[in-house]
Amino acid sequence: MLSFSNILTEEEENEFFKLVSFNVKRIRKEKAMSQLEVALSIGHRSSGFYANIENYSHGKHFNLKHLLRLSKLFDVSIEEFFKPIK
Repeated sequence: MLSFSNILTEEEENEFFKLVSFNVKRIRKEKAMSQLEVALSIGHRSSGFYANIENYSHGKHFNLKHLLRLSKLFDVSIEEFFKPIK
């Protein structure tokens, strides 16, 4: 039986979440939107929690619902959030 610990290391998982956060932040800045504006648009009441997600602080990360809403808000394909950092 395969266990999750053999599929993905914690470091790989962290790098993935950092990549997604980096791309969300990059796109938000390209769209000239504030963290508060984006937070409110995707259903959060303040920018504080959103800032933690966007910066991958305290282990907070985007979930699929967030990414779907962000792709609609930014008018980009959801795949944009998974592109390698150049």
